[in-house]
Amino acid sequence: MKSDEIKKIEAYLRRKFNLPAIKVQARPRKDDSAEVFIGDEFIGVVFRDDEDDELSWNFQMAILEMDLEEDDD
Repeated sequence: MKSDEIKKIEAYLRRKFNLPAIKVQARPRKDDSAEVFIGDEFIGVVFRDDEDDELSWNFQMAILEMDLEEDDD
C-alpha cells in the first residue's frame, strides 16, 4: 500500500473508533496490506482489495482467548 493510502486508512480508523492512538504502518516486503497498532501493540492487518474493478480495504483482527481472560480480572 502506498503511503498516502496508509495515511487515509489511519485517519479513517482513528475517526471511526474515536482512538487517536491507532497507527497504520507499511508491512515489510508486502505491498497489498498494512499493519494496524494501538500504541505499540499490534492488533491487525488491513488488506487492499482491488478485484472486480472495485477498490476496498478489509481490516482483519484476531482476538485470542488469553486476551479475553485478561479482561476478567
